[in-house]
Amino acid sequence: MNLNKISVLANHVFLCRWRELCKEHVLGRRYLTFAKCKPVRFSQCSSELVVTMLPRQSLRTGVAVPVLPARTLSLTASMFKSKSQNTDNNRLEDEEDELDEAEIEELFQQQIPTSIGEEEHKVFIVHPDVKWGSRKQFLTTAALQMEEAVGLVNTLYNWSVVDKIILSTKTPEKKRIFGKGNFQALTEKVRATPGVTAVFVNVERLSPSSEKELQEAWGVKVLDRYSLVLHIFRCNARTKEAKLQISLAEIPLLRSRLRNEAAKLDQQGGGSRYIMGSGETLYEVQQRLLKERELKIRSALERLRRKRHLLRSQRKHRDFPIVSVMGYTNCGKTTLIKALTGDAGLQPKDQLFATLDVTVHAGQLPSHMTVLYVDTIGFLSQLPHQLIDSFSATLEDVTHSDLIIHVRDISHPETVNQKVNVLNVLKNLQIPERLLNSIIEVHNKIDLIEGYEVGDAEVIPISALKQHGLEVLKEKIEEAVVKYTGKQTMTLKVQLNSSQLAWLYKEATVQAVDDVGDDCTANVKVIISQAAYGRYRKLFQVT
Repeated sequence: MNLNKISVLANHVFLCRWRELCKEHVLGRRYLTFAKCKPVRFSQCSSELVVTMLPRQSLRTGVAVPVLPARTLSLTASMFKSKSQNTDNNRLEDEEDELDEAEIEELFQQQIPTSIGEEEHKVFIVHPDVKWGSRKQFLTTAALQMEEAVGLVNTLYNWSVVDKIILSTKTPEKKRIFGKGNFQALTEKVRATPGVTAVFVNVERLSPSSEKELQEAWGVKVLDRYSLVLHIFRCNARTKEAKLQISLAEIPLLRSRLRNEAAKLDQQGGGSRYIMGSGETLYEVQQRLLKERELKIRSALERLRRKRHLLRSQRKHRDFPIVSVMGYTNCGKTTLIKALTGDAGLQPKDQLFATLDVTVHAGQLPSHMTVLYVDTIGFLSQLPHQLIDSFSATLEDVTHSDLIIHVRDISHPETVNQKVNVLNVLKNLQIPERLLNSIIEVHNKIDLIEGYEVGDAEVIPISALKQHGLEVLKEKIEEAVVKYTGKQTMTLKVQLNSSQLAWLYKEATVQAVDDVGDDCTANVKVIISQAAYGRYRKLFQVT
């Protein structure tokens, strides 16, 4: 078998193992062939990894080799190679960049690292209450953090919390997180609780070794915030961009699983063997395939990024001010945009991470100026930067905004902590200093607070749901947009028997048309950018 076929065979087995093309593909010690799903049993096999391309005579205990007909090789080759070898170079580059709905769905469903599945789960929540050190949370309490953890679980359809516990720890960096006594008591409680199918440890990220040890101790699936939020994202993903970004965010989890299973195979004596003189071990082959997957996702995201850049350029050319609406998840961003624009197509949901994609909605300010409001993904505390980085293509729109509105749910008991988390994320996104200094802070849901009083004159209090305070907010937005976009208010003398007035209606904001005289002229009050005014003077030869 030549190296090309070996690579294709490795691709096939890698996809089969991780994607689970057939539900019976990995059941106990049974492995199926790709073409006919015919079971191949190795009585002494105990490994979860499928080791490919080893000569049959070199098969050792714990190593399984699926038997694949040669005619199936071309089927898997198309997954990683261009569809046509006979087209010119430009066509190949286009095909590599171009991903249709089916290909993106293929990438999205190919490897699901959390192995959570779509079934319902009964979850036991464990919150480690760190007493001191760098991991201690100072702006919140363990009870409030537990409340948010419960909210995350309840966001998922058919998921429920069967029990929860807050346990003190002085050693959050250890594999078992807790001391010996607390861990023993916790293990007994988890195992004694009927119906538990998963344990959610409310920490940012568990190490692979820690996850493995906890799963062995408790006998059920163990989740951290990273994997649970990713699963919520996966369930809510609808667009190509969201699916690609989630697939990219899952790469670190896939790498962790690969290292774990490779280490397990090493213990059985088969993980470091080279594959038929190819110079690569199984682990190296799978690492390479994972890297190819990552590059393909990044390439597709880059193409979508270029499309977004083109759309932004078109909006800029029309001089539409862009206002990004940001905030902690479920703070009321979408409800506010719907109230500001009257867009009936927006359907706000009272759940975490209901919005995963950037959507743009046009609205008018008191001066009749059109602005574009950008609805963005919500933020959450204690999430690794890798997750935010994966959504950089979406959040890139924020860095090109003219203004940012920071919406806060002022009725939430953790509103101060939420504000700090949002501002920290904005700084990590390398938002321009000018934008950070011009943020309009909005206190939403004031109707839920009896006797609410504004403590800061710069803060705008509103109720997006009841549409209170929106006119004041619009005036504030207009004032900021004029200030930060370089637009100016001018009165221009316009010839009514020319196309000047029509041009101004199209390229600027016409506020008033006055003093229509016998000479077919009018004084037109407009808000116009410097660039548009320059075009106006050149086109109509105005001095």
